[in-house]
Amino acid sequence: MFRTLRRALCVAAALLLPLAGTQSAQADPDADAQAGAGYWHTSGRQILDAAGAPVRIAGVNWFGFETANHVVHGLWARDYKSMIDQMKSLGYNTIRMPYSDDILKPGIMPDSINTDGKNTDLRGLTSLQVLDRIVAYAGQSGLKIVLDRHRPDAAGQSALWYTASVPESTWITNLKALATRYKGNSTVVGIDLHNEPHDPACWGCGDTSRDWRLAAQRAGNAVLSANPELLVMVEGVQSHNGVNGWWGGNLMGVAQYPVQLDVPNRLVYSAHDYATSVAQQSWFSDPSFPANMPGIWDKYWGYIFKQNIAPVWLGEFGTTLQPSVDQKWLAELVKYLRSTSAYGADSFHWTFWSWNPNSGDTGGILKDDWQTVDTAKDAYLASVKAPGFDAGGPGPGPGGPGDPGNGTPACTAAYTVSSDWGGGFNAEVKVTNAGTLPLKSWKVSWTWSGSQKVTSMWNASHTQSGATVTAVNAAHNGSVPVGGSASFGLGGAPEGGAVPSVSCTAT
Repeated sequence: MFRTLRRALCVAAALLLPLAGTQSAQADPDADAQAGAGYWHTSGRQILDAAGAPVRIAGVNWFGFETANHVVHGLWARDYKSMIDQMKSLGYNTIRMPYSDDILKPGIMPDSINTDGKNTDLRGLTSLQVLDRIVAYAGQSGLKIVLDRHRPDAAGQSALWYTASVPESTWITNLKALATRYKGNSTVVGIDLHNEPHDPACWGCGDTSRDWRLAAQRAGNAVLSANPELLVMVEGVQSHNGVNGWWGGNLMGVAQYPVQLDVPNRLVYSAHDYATSVAQQSWFSDPSFPANMPGIWDKYWGYIFKQNIAPVWLGEFGTTLQPSVDQKWLAELVKYLRSTSAYGADSFHWTFWSWNPNSGDTGGILKDDWQTVDTAKDAYLASVKAPGFDAGGPGPGPGGPGDPGNGTPACTAAYTVSSDWGGGFNAEVKVTNAGTLPLKSWKVSWTWSGSQKVTSMWNASHTQSGATVTAVNAAHNGSVPVGGSASFGLGGAPEGGAVPSVSCTAT
């Protein structure tokens, strides 16, 4: 009842100023740059990587595979690699990838992919083969992916995990097929079993045709029988003991009826939460709003984390940010999720809805041109962004081997054109700490040989004088450990042209 518009046509999101005092995400100074390597498992309320280091999911939803397009949206406008590059450069480390069971049917082909000068390697591929390419590039870029069984078919969402045309047996068969398809590829770290179970779905009622908790156990164990390394994400329901909430957002039943899987340390509970641009709820009109919201979240799903029962992942949350009440809601929610600078990976996990701009009742991180960043939304999320999972680790720190204590900060920068369609292009610049001291800030400059102009830039600010561009780090990515790196991206016009020589200055 709350979701009839979520995947509707585009609406323009209002450009709003971020809240004053919003903190920038800071990487844990003790974090290993290789954190996130391999498959993940759980320990209490935390998710740990293969080496036992805690990690934080801090990402976006990129939808489309669950629709009649049978592929992520936006590929009519951009190359999929440039899209992933931009996600990474903005500081998102995980993609939740909705799909429907339709893409598991033999020969299903994607629709609305522009392969003229972009996405050329996707030409002629089936939907599943396109998913393979996206998984491969995301992994190469250091992003993780959670597959989300969003719909039984492209026609729409379902209250229960099965329908007349897609029985439970098909659901489980397809979950196992995906678990097997990516077995051994730790880019895919988990599967969200079914999106937003809602009435008449129940939790703990014992009716096998409606009890989502029992169904999640059956499906979760089937997934783990195919790949015991995966995380199993289990969403909530809508109603429990007469208390209603968001679809998929009510996990009150976990207290009495926890999900029990055959493989330990693989379970992550997932909730969804939205603002008034999706639907009104009673708590928005409470006189104490927004101070009442932490208590609401505690009741529905936060207690699971706070009682150290299991990790909690806010798989979806979003808003147009147009109503002032929504701005207050998002600010309060981000605070509740626990800032990375204060709590590191001992925090709630999250993926924002959505990357896409064409979500009718929320809009997205991108604006309707599929390139420009909604800087207001992105700024609200800055304090809960988390370190990425880039390959390679930091070198010796201050005072360690190779640093006599009087080193000079130094950096290098590499400029790559990620997509070029003649009338415009996208590029990524990777800044690497090449010295023996951590960087506090950095500045990158280059001079184009043609008439290129910067049309947008993310993860850095810039000035341009003639053909010369100078880019300065954003607040959240100026600190770079020894051997570590930071990235920013840009859009330009008219075409990419020759790759310029890039200089980097560090402090």
